[in-house]
Amino acid sequence: MLHANRRGFVMGLMATASITAVKAQTPTQATARSLPPLPAGEAQAIATDRGYWAAVRSLYTVTPKTVNLENGYWGIMADPVRSEYQAKTDMVNRENSYYARSQFDGDAGEARKLLAAAVGAAPGEIAFTRGATEALQLLIGGYNKLSPGDSVLFCDLDYDSMQYAMNWLKDRRGVNVVKFNIPEPATRDAVLQAYREALANHPKTKLLLLTHVSHRTGLVMPVAEIAAMARARGVDVVLDAAHSWGQIDFKVADLGVDFVGFNLHKWIGAPVGLGFMYIAKGRLADIDRAMADEDWPADDIRSRVHSGTSNFAALLTLPKALALHAEIGPKAKELRLRYLRDYWVSRAREFKGVDILTPDQPGMAAGITSFRLAGRTTPDDYKALVAQLRDSYGVLTVRRTGVAKGPCIRVSPALYTAEADLDRLVSALKALGTA
Repeated sequence: MLHANRRGFVMGLMATASITAVKAQTPTQATARSLPPLPAGEAQAIATDRGYWAAVRSLYTVTPKTVNLENGYWGIMADPVRSEYQAKTDMVNRENSYYARSQFDGDAGEARKLLAAAVGAAPGEIAFTRGATEALQLLIGGYNKLSPGDSVLFCDLDYDSMQYAMNWLKDRRGVNVVKFNIPEPATRDAVLQAYREALANHPKTKLLLLTHVSHRTGLVMPVAEIAAMARARGVDVVLDAAHSWGQIDFKVADLGVDFVGFNLHKWIGAPVGLGFMYIAKGRLADIDRAMADEDWPADDIRSRVHSGTSNFAALLTLPKALALHAEIGPKAKELRLRYLRDYWVSRAREFKGVDILTPDQPGMAAGITSFRLAGRTTPDDYKALVAQLRDSYGVLTVRRTGVAKGPCIRVSPALYTAEADLDRLVSALKALGTA
Protein backbone atom coordinates (compact mmCIF):
# COMPACT_ATOMS: atom_id res chain seq x y z
CA MET A 1 0.00 0.00 0.00
CA LEU A 2 2.85 2.40 0.85
CA HIS A 3 4.46 1.77 -2.54
CA ALA A 4 1.17 2.24 -4.38
CA ASN A 5 0.40 5.52 -2.61
CA ARG A 6 3.89 6.79 -3.22
CA ARG A 7 3.79 5.93 -6.90
CA GLY A 8 0.46 7.70 -7.32
CA PHE A 9 1.76 10.82 -5.62
CA VAL A 10 4.92 10.87 -7.75
CA MET A 11 2.92 10.48 -10.94
CA GLY A 12 0.60 13.26 -9.84
CA LEU A 13 3.49 15.60 -9.18
CA MET A 14 5.07 14.83 -12.51
CA ALA A 15 1.83 15.10 -14.44
CA THR A 16 0.75 18.45 -13.06
CA ALA A 17 4.07 20.31 -13.13
CA SER A 18 4.11 22.92 -15.88
CA ILE A 19 7.61 24.28 -15.47
CA THR A 20 9.00 25.06 -18.92
CA ALA A 21 11.59 22.28 -19.10
CA VAL A 22 9.13 19.69 -17.84
CA LYS A 23 6.68 20.67 -20.56
CA ALA A 24 9.33 19.91 -23.14
CA GLN A 25 9.99 16.39 -21.88
CA THR A 26 8.38 13.33 -23.35
CA PRO A 27 6.08 11.35 -21.00
CA THR A 28 8.75 8.67 -20.65
CA GLN A 29 11.39 11.18 -19.65
CA ALA A 30 9.12 12.99 -17.21
CA THR A 31 8.08 9.88 -15.28
CA ALA A 32 11.28 7.81 -15.42
CA ARG A 33 12.12 6.30 -12.03
CA SER A 34 15.56 6.76 -10.54
CA LEU A 35 15.07 4.24 -7.72
CA PRO A 36 13.99 0.63 -7.40
CA PRO A 37 10.56 -0.04 -5.87
CA LEU A 38 10.25 0.72 -2.19
CA PRO A 39 10.89 -2.43 -0.13
CA ALA A 40 7.82 -4.07 1.32
CA GLY A 41 7.30 -5.31 4.85
CA GLU A 42 7.40 -3.92 8.35
CA ALA A 43 9.01 -0.65 9.34
CA GLN A 44 12.34 -2.22 10.27
CA ALA A 45 12.57 -4.04 6.95
CA ILE A 46 11.96 -0.81 5.03
CA ALA A 47 14.46 1.17 7.11
CA THR A 48 17.26 -1.40 6.74
CA ASP A 49 16.92 -2.64 3.16
CA ARG A 50 20.55 -2.43 2.03
CA GLY A 51 19.91 -2.40 -1.69
CA TYR A 52 17.27 0.29 -1.57
CA TRP A 53 19.18 2.70 0.65
CA ALA A 54 22.38 2.10 -1.30
CA ALA A 55 20.44 3.24 -4.37
CA VAL A 56 19.26 6.31 -2.48
CA ARG A 57 22.83 7.08 -1.37
CA SER A 58 23.97 6.85 -4.99
CA LEU A 59 21.84 9.92 -5.77
CA TYR A 60 24.11 12.12 -3.64
CA THR A 61 27.61 13.41 -4.32
CA VAL A 62 29.29 14.22 -1.01
CA THR A 63 32.73 15.37 0.08
CA PRO A 64 35.25 12.67 1.02
CA LYS A 65 36.93 15.07 3.48
CA THR A 66 34.80 14.10 6.47
CA VAL A 67 31.81 12.12 7.68
CA ASN A 68 29.17 14.84 7.64
CA LEU A 69 26.81 14.39 10.58
CA GLU A 70 25.85 18.08 10.51
CA ASN A 71 23.03 17.82 8.00
CA GLY A 72 20.71 19.94 10.13
CA TYR A 73 22.25 23.16 8.78
CA TRP A 74 20.76 22.58 5.35
CA GLY A 75 20.12 19.52 3.24
CA ILE A 76 22.42 18.59 0.40
CA MET A 77 20.61 18.46 -2.94
CA ALA A 78 20.45 15.04 -4.54
CA ASP A 79 22.16 14.90 -7.93
CA PRO A 80 18.90 15.03 -9.95
CA VAL A 81 17.80 18.10 -8.01
CA ARG A 82 21.21 19.73 -8.30
CA SER A 83 21.21 19.15 -12.06
CA GLU A 84 17.76 20.68 -12.30
CA TYR A 85 18.92 23.70 -10.31
CA GLN A 86 21.90 24.19 -12.60
CA ALA A 87 19.66 23.92 -15.66
CA LYS A 88 17.13 26.38 -14.26
CA THR A 89 19.92 28.79 -13.29
CA ASP A 90 21.23 28.70 -16.86
CA MET A 91 17.74 29.17 -18.30
CA VAL A 92 16.85 32.10 -16.05
CA ASN A 93 20.21 33.77 -16.68
CA ARG A 94 19.77 33.32 -20.42
CA GLU A 95 16.11 34.38 -20.66
CA ASN A 96 16.44 37.02 -17.93
CA SER A 97 13.67 39.60 -17.72
CA TYR A 98 11.82 38.16 -20.70
CA TYR A 99 11.16 34.98 -18.72
CA ALA A 100 10.72 36.72 -15.37
CA ARG A 101 8.06 39.11 -16.66
CA SER A 102 6.20 36.74 -18.96
CA GLN A 103 6.30 33.22 -17.52
CA PHE A 104 7.66 33.09 -14.00
CA ASP A 105 4.42 33.94 -12.18
CA GLY A 106 2.65 31.06 -13.90
CA ASP A 107 5.44 28.59 -13.17
CA ALA A 108 5.65 29.77 -9.55
CA GLY A 109 1.91 29.25 -9.26
CA GLU A 110 2.25 25.66 -10.46
CA ALA A 111 5.05 25.03 -7.95
CA ARG A 112 2.82 26.47 -5.24
CA LYS A 113 0.03 24.04 -6.16
CA LEU A 114 2.42 21.09 -5.99
CA LEU A 115 3.71 22.20 -2.61
CA ALA A 116 0.21 22.68 -1.25
CA ALA A 117 -0.79 19.19 -2.36
CA ALA A 118 2.33 17.68 -0.80
CA VAL A 119 1.81 19.30 2.61
CA GLY A 120 -1.96 18.88 2.59
CA ALA A 121 -2.94 22.55 2.36
CA ALA A 122 -4.87 24.71 -0.07
CA PRO A 123 -2.68 26.86 -2.36
CA GLY A 124 -4.28 29.95 -0.82
CA GLU A 125 -2.98 28.93 2.62
CA ILE A 126 0.71 29.05 1.72
CA ALA A 127 3.20 31.69 0.59
CA PHE A 128 6.84 31.17 -0.35
CA THR A 129 9.54 32.68 1.84
CA ARG A 130 13.33 32.54 1.93
CA GLY A 131 13.19 30.05 4.78
CA ALA A 132 11.42 29.20 8.01
CA THR A 133 13.09 32.08 9.84
CA GLU A 134 11.54 34.68 7.56
CA ALA A 135 8.16 32.94 7.69
CA LEU A 136 8.15 32.77 11.48
CA GLN A 137 9.38 36.33 11.99
CA LEU A 138 6.51 37.55 9.81
CA LEU A 139 3.96 35.41 11.67
CA ILE A 140 5.18 36.49 15.12
CA GLY A 141 5.66 40.14 14.24
CA GLY A 142 2.45 40.30 12.25
CA TYR A 143 0.20 38.61 14.82
CA ASN A 144 -2.24 41.39 15.71
CA LYS A 145 -4.44 39.91 18.46
CA LEU A 146 -2.16 40.97 21.30
CA SER A 147 -2.97 43.79 23.72
CA PRO A 148 -0.84 45.48 26.38
CA GLY A 149 -0.69 43.27 29.46
CA ASP A 150 -1.12 40.00 27.55
CA SER A 151 1.58 37.34 27.83
CA VAL A 152 3.48 35.34 25.21
CA LEU A 153 5.35 32.10 25.92
CA PHE A 154 8.34 30.23 24.55
CA CYS A 155 10.85 27.67 25.86
CA ASP A 156 14.62 27.22 25.98
CA LEU A 157 14.63 24.77 23.05
CA ASP A 158 13.04 27.21 20.61
CA TYR A 159 15.21 28.66 17.85
CA ASP A 160 17.25 31.75 18.75
CA SER A 161 15.83 34.03 16.04
CA MET A 162 12.30 33.12 17.07
CA GLN A 163 13.09 33.87 20.71
CA TYR A 164 14.36 37.29 19.59
CA ALA A 165 11.10 37.90 17.73
CA MET A 166 9.04 36.93 20.78
CA ASN A 167 11.16 39.22 22.99
CA TRP A 168 10.58 42.05 20.48
CA LEU A 169 6.85 41.82 21.14
CA LYS A 170 7.42 43.41 24.55
CA ASP A 171 8.19 46.75 22.90
CA ARG A 172 6.02 46.30 19.81
CA ARG A 173 2.83 45.07 21.51
CA GLY A 174 3.40 45.91 25.19
CA VAL A 175 3.13 42.28 26.30
CA ASN A 176 4.84 40.26 29.01
CA VAL A 177 7.35 37.77 27.61
CA VAL A 178 7.72 34.51 29.51
CA LYS A 179 10.41 31.88 28.92
CA PHE A 180 10.36 28.44 30.54
CA ASN A 181 12.58 25.38 30.38
CA ILE A 182 11.93 21.88 29.07
CA PRO A 183 12.82 19.34 31.77
CA GLU A 184 15.53 16.72 31.41
CA PRO A 185 15.08 13.85 30.91
CA ALA A 186 12.50 15.02 28.41
CA THR A 187 9.85 12.31 28.56
CA ARG A 188 6.54 12.78 26.79
CA ASP A 189 4.67 13.21 30.07
CA ALA A 190 7.26 15.67 31.40
CA VAL A 191 7.08 17.80 28.25
CA LEU A 192 3.28 17.91 28.30
CA GLN A 193 3.33 18.81 31.98
CA ALA A 194 5.81 21.63 31.37
CA TYR A 195 3.50 23.22 28.80
CA ARG A 196 0.43 22.57 30.94
CA GLU A 197 2.03 24.35 33.91
CA ALA A 198 3.36 27.24 31.82
CA LEU A 199 -0.09 27.92 30.40
CA ALA A 200 -1.77 27.56 33.80
CA ASN A 201 0.74 29.81 35.55
CA HIS A 202 0.30 32.57 32.98
CA PRO A 203 -3.45 32.85 32.37
CA LYS A 204 -3.09 36.03 30.30
CA THR A 205 -1.13 34.16 27.62
CA LYS A 206 -2.41 34.79 24.10
CA LEU A 207 0.44 33.46 21.94
CA LEU A 208 2.69 30.40 22.28
CA LEU A 209 5.78 29.71 20.19
CA LEU A 210 6.20 25.98 19.71
CA THR A 211 8.92 24.02 17.90
CA HIS A 212 8.10 20.70 16.26
CA VAL A 213 11.67 19.33 16.16
CA SER A 214 14.21 21.18 18.28
CA HIS A 215 17.32 22.30 16.41
CA ARG A 216 19.20 22.07 19.72
CA THR A 217 18.49 18.51 20.87
CA GLY A 218 16.29 16.91 18.21
CA LEU A 219 13.41 16.55 20.67
CA VAL A 220 10.10 16.05 18.85
CA MET A 221 7.32 17.89 20.61
CA PRO A 222 3.82 16.35 20.86
CA VAL A 223 2.48 19.27 18.86
CA ALA A 224 -1.15 18.24 18.45
CA GLU A 225 -1.60 17.69 22.19
CA ILE A 226 0.12 20.94 23.16
CA ALA A 227 -1.82 22.89 20.54
CA ALA A 228 -5.08 21.43 21.84
CA MET A 229 -4.36 22.47 25.43
CA ALA A 230 -3.39 25.95 24.21
CA ARG A 231 -6.54 26.27 22.11
CA ALA A 232 -8.67 25.28 25.11
CA ARG A 233 -7.27 28.35 26.92
CA GLY A 234 -7.77 30.68 23.96
CA VAL A 235 -4.05 30.68 23.11
CA ASP A 236 -2.84 30.73 19.51
CA VAL A 237 0.25 28.77 18.50
CA VAL A 238 2.94 29.77 16.01
CA LEU A 239 4.75 26.57 15.07
CA ASP A 240 8.37 26.30 13.97
CA ALA A 241 8.40 23.34 11.56
CA ALA A 242 11.81 24.14 10.10
CA HIS A 243 13.21 20.70 10.92
CA SER A 244 10.14 18.50 10.82
CA TRP A 245 8.56 18.30 7.37
CA GLY A 246 10.68 15.93 5.30
CA GLN A 247 12.23 14.40 8.41
CA ILE A 248 8.81 13.29 9.72
CA ASP A 249 5.87 12.22 7.56
CA PHE A 250 2.80 14.36 8.27
CA LYS A 251 0.25 16.72 6.76
CA VAL A 252 -0.26 20.20 8.15
CA ALA A 253 -3.79 19.36 9.32
CA ASP A 254 -2.32 16.72 11.65
CA LEU A 255 -0.72 19.47 13.74
CA GLY A 256 -3.81 21.39 14.80
CA VAL A 257 -1.96 24.71 14.38
CA ASP A 258 -3.09 27.68 12.29
CA PHE A 259 0.26 29.44 11.84
CA VAL A 260 3.35 27.51 10.71
CA GLY A 261 6.77 28.29 9.24
CA PHE A 262 8.46 25.62 7.10
CA ASN A 263 11.83 25.10 5.44
CA LEU A 264 12.29 23.46 2.05
CA HIS A 265 16.10 23.52 1.98
CA LYS A 266 16.61 21.20 4.94
CA TRP A 267 14.85 17.81 4.84
CA ILE A 268 13.05 18.29 1.51
CA GLY A 269 16.40 18.90 -0.22
CA ALA A 270 15.46 21.94 -2.32
CA PRO A 271 18.03 24.68 -3.03
CA VAL A 272 19.04 26.96 -0.16
CA GLY A 273 16.77 29.95 0.26
CA LEU A 274 13.35 28.31 0.10
CA GLY A 275 10.68 27.99 2.74
CA PHE A 276 7.04 28.81 3.15
CA MET A 277 4.45 30.25 5.49
CA TYR A 278 1.17 28.51 6.29
CA ILE A 279 -1.87 30.39 7.57
CA ALA A 280 -5.02 28.31 7.96
CA LYS A 281 -8.13 29.35 6.09
CA GLY A 282 -10.10 31.89 8.08
CA ARG A 283 -7.09 33.14 10.08
CA LEU A 284 -5.45 35.46 7.55
CA ALA A 285 -6.87 38.64 9.10
CA ASP A 286 -5.02 37.87 12.36
CA ILE A 287 -1.64 38.41 10.66
CA ASP A 288 -0.83 41.92 9.41
CA ARG A 289 0.29 42.53 5.86
CA ALA A 290 4.08 42.79 5.56
CA MET A 291 4.91 46.48 5.84
CA ALA A 292 1.40 47.30 4.53
CA ASP A 293 2.15 45.42 1.28
CA GLU A 294 -0.01 46.47 -1.68
CA ASP A 295 1.37 44.11 -4.35
CA TRP A 296 -1.27 41.55 -3.41
CA PRO A 297 -4.83 42.01 -2.12
CA ALA A 298 -5.28 42.04 1.65
CA ASP A 299 -7.14 38.71 1.42
CA ASP A 300 -4.16 37.01 -0.29
CA ILE A 301 -1.58 35.32 1.98
CA ARG A 302 1.18 36.54 -0.32
CA SER A 303 0.58 40.06 1.03
CA ARG A 304 2.01 38.77 4.34
CA VAL A 305 5.44 38.32 2.72
CA HIS A 306 7.48 40.92 0.85
CA SER A 307 10.95 39.53 0.12
CA GLY A 308 11.81 41.42 -3.03
CA THR A 309 13.28 39.65 -6.06
CA SER A 310 13.15 35.87 -5.70
CA ASN A 311 15.77 33.27 -6.52
CA PHE A 312 13.89 32.19 -9.63
CA ALA A 313 15.93 29.05 -10.24
CA ALA A 314 15.55 27.79 -6.67
CA LEU A 315 11.78 28.01 -6.80
CA LEU A 316 11.66 26.42 -10.26
CA THR A 317 13.66 23.48 -8.88
CA LEU A 318 11.15 22.80 -6.10
CA PRO A 319 8.91 20.47 -8.19
CA LYS A 320 11.91 18.20 -8.80
CA ALA A 321 12.78 18.14 -5.10
CA LEU A 322 9.17 17.37 -4.16
CA ALA A 323 8.97 14.60 -6.73
CA LEU A 324 12.13 12.96 -5.41
CA HIS A 325 10.88 13.32 -1.83
CA ALA A 326 7.71 11.51 -2.85
CA GLU A 327 9.59 8.87 -4.83
CA ILE A 328 11.86 7.97 -1.92
CA GLY A 329 8.75 7.95 0.24
CA PRO A 330 8.00 10.38 3.09
CA LYS A 331 7.30 7.55 5.54
CA ALA A 332 10.34 5.60 4.35
CA LYS A 333 12.52 8.68 4.93
CA GLU A 334 11.18 9.03 8.45
CA LEU A 335 11.84 5.35 9.18
CA ARG A 336 15.34 5.47 7.74
CA LEU A 337 16.39 8.61 9.61
CA ARG A 338 15.03 7.27 12.90
CA TYR A 339 16.86 3.97 12.27
CA LEU A 340 20.14 5.81 11.69
CA ARG A 341 19.59 7.76 14.89
CA ASP A 342 18.84 4.64 16.89
CA TYR A 343 21.81 2.83 15.33
CA TRP A 344 24.37 5.05 17.05
CA VAL A 345 22.33 6.09 20.09
CA SER A 346 21.63 2.52 21.23
CA ARG A 347 25.37 1.87 21.53
CA ALA A 348 26.36 5.30 22.83
CA ARG A 349 23.95 4.93 25.74
CA GLU A 350 26.17 2.10 27.01
CA PHE A 351 29.13 4.45 27.49
CA LYS A 352 29.26 5.76 31.03
CA GLY A 353 30.47 9.25 30.14
CA VAL A 354 27.94 9.92 27.36
CA ASP A 355 24.57 11.54 28.11
CA ILE A 356 22.00 11.26 25.30
CA LEU A 357 19.50 14.12 25.52
CA THR A 358 16.69 12.85 23.30
CA PRO A 359 14.48 10.04 24.62
CA ASP A 360 13.83 6.75 22.83
CA GLN A 361 10.08 7.00 23.37
CA PRO A 362 8.05 6.56 20.18
CA GLY A 363 7.30 9.91 18.62
CA MET A 364 9.82 11.86 20.71
CA ALA A 365 12.81 11.60 18.36
CA ALA A 366 13.40 11.60 14.61
CA GLY A 367 16.83 11.69 12.97
CA ILE A 368 18.52 14.38 15.08
CA THR A 369 19.87 13.74 18.57
CA SER A 370 22.31 15.59 20.83
CA PHE A 371 24.66 14.41 23.56
CA ARG A 372 26.88 15.68 26.35
CA LEU A 373 30.12 14.27 27.72
CA ALA A 374 30.80 14.01 31.43
CA GLY A 375 33.13 16.70 32.71
CA ARG A 376 32.50 19.06 29.78
CA THR A 377 30.24 21.87 30.86
CA THR A 378 31.08 25.11 29.06
CA PRO A 379 30.46 26.35 25.52
CA ASP A 380 34.23 26.41 24.98
CA ASP A 381 34.42 22.75 26.04
CA TYR A 382 31.97 21.84 23.29
CA LYS A 383 33.60 24.08 20.73
CA ALA A 384 36.82 22.14 21.40
CA LEU A 385 34.94 18.84 21.22
CA VAL A 386 33.54 19.67 17.78
CA ALA A 387 37.09 20.39 16.60
CA GLN A 388 38.37 17.17 18.17
CA LEU A 389 35.71 15.04 16.54
CA ARG A 390 36.41 16.69 13.19
CA ASP A 391 40.21 16.74 13.27
CA SER A 392 41.01 13.56 15.20
CA TYR A 393 38.14 11.31 14.14
CA GLY A 394 36.97 12.75 10.82
CA VAL A 395 33.40 13.35 12.03
CA LEU A 396 31.65 16.69 11.53
CA THR A 397 29.10 17.73 14.18
CA VAL A 398 27.99 21.06 15.62
CA ARG A 399 27.83 22.64 19.07
CA ARG A 400 24.42 23.77 20.30
CA THR A 401 24.02 26.22 23.17
CA GLY A 402 20.94 27.69 24.82
CA VAL A 403 19.72 24.47 26.46
CA ALA A 404 18.89 25.21 30.11
CA LYS A 405 21.12 22.45 31.47
CA GLY A 406 24.09 23.32 29.31
CA PRO A 407 25.58 23.06 25.81
CA CYS A 408 25.67 19.88 23.79
CA ILE A 409 26.75 18.35 20.47
CA ARG A 410 24.12 17.77 17.77
CA VAL A 411 24.31 14.78 15.43
CA SER A 412 22.24 14.96 12.24
CA PRO A 413 22.53 12.05 9.78
CA ALA A 414 21.10 12.23 6.27
CA LEU A 415 19.71 9.78 3.75
CA TYR A 416 23.19 9.34 2.29
CA THR A 417 24.63 8.42 5.71
CA ALA A 418 25.82 4.81 5.96
CA GLU A 419 26.09 2.63 9.05
CA ALA A 420 29.87 2.72 8.67
CA ASP A 421 29.78 6.51 9.06
CA LEU A 422 28.00 6.13 12.37
CA ASP A 423 30.41 3.40 13.46
CA ARG A 424 33.13 6.04 13.29
CA LEU A 425 31.12 8.32 15.57
CA VAL A 426 30.48 5.49 18.03
CA SER A 427 34.18 4.65 18.14
CA ALA A 428 34.99 8.28 18.86
CA LEU A 429 32.41 8.49 21.63
CA LYS A 430 33.69 5.29 23.18
CA ALA A 431 37.19 6.74 23.37
CA LEU A 432 36.08 10.19 24.52
CA GLY A 433 33.43 9.03 26.95
CA THR A 434 35.80 6.78 28.85
CA ALA A 435 38.80 9.08 28.68
